[in-house]
Amino acid sequence: MPRVFVQGSPADHYPRHAPEAGRGAVRRITEVGEEVLHKPCRDVTEFGPDLAALIDDMFLTMYVAEGAGLAANQVGVDLRLFVYDCPDDDGIRHVGHIINPVLESASAGRRLIDEGEGCLSVPGAVMAVPRPDRAVVRGQDKDGRPLVVEGTGYFARCLAHETDHTQGYIYLDRLAKRDKKDALRQMAARRDEVFARRAARAEELGGRGAGTLRSRGPAR
Repeated sequence: MPRVFVQGSPADHYPRHAPEAGRGAVRRITEVGEEVLHKPCRDVTEFGPDLAALIDDMFLTMYVAEGAGLAANQVGVDLRLFVYDCPDDDGIRHVGHIINPVLESASAGRRLIDEGEGCLSVPGAVMAVPRPDRAVVRGQDKDGRPLVVEGTGYFARCLAHETDHTQGYIYLDRLAKRDKKDALRQMAARRDEVFARRAARAEELGGRGAGTLRSRGPAR
C-alpha cells in the first residue's frame, strides 16, 4: 500500500514539505469573528499564475502554523479552495489542493466519529466534533481539471472541515453554545503561545513575510 497520496493519486516518494511551500510567502491567518470566515466564498473561475501563487503561499502558511489543512479565506481570500497535508488513521499521508470543493452527502448508516478538532483560525482551542468516518470531495485542480479525493478517519475530518470553510462555516458553528464559549476561552488562554510557536516556525522554515503572522487585533 502506498504511504503517500498526492492529489488523490499514489506516489512512490514525496518530500517532507510540498514543493509549493518553497515558492510561497507566509500570509496572516484570519481569526474567528472576521467577516471573510463567516460568509460563503466565491467560485474560482480564473486558473493561472495568480491562483498557483496563492496555493504556494497557503502551503507555506499551513506548515508554519503546523496545520493539516488551510482554506483560502483563512488567509483573507474569499475563494473556494483549500490545501492539505494530512494523515489518515492508517498513517497514510495525503497532500494536495482542491478548487471549488463539493463534499458528497454522507450515505445512510455512515459512522459518525466524535473526536477532537481544532482550527488555525481558532488558535489554541480543541473541541470534540462529530464527523463522518469517510468523506468524498469533488472539485478541480489548479489547472481546472476534474478531481476526486477520498479520505477516511482523520483525513475525512480534514476534508469536511476545510470544505465547511469554503461555505462560510467554522467548526464552532457545529458546537452547542456552551461548548463554543469553552472553545473561545481556550483560545484566549493559549493564543499568545500559539503565535509565538508560529513565529518560531516561520524562522525555521525561512518563510518570507513572517512579520504578518501576528494578528492585527484580538478576535471578536
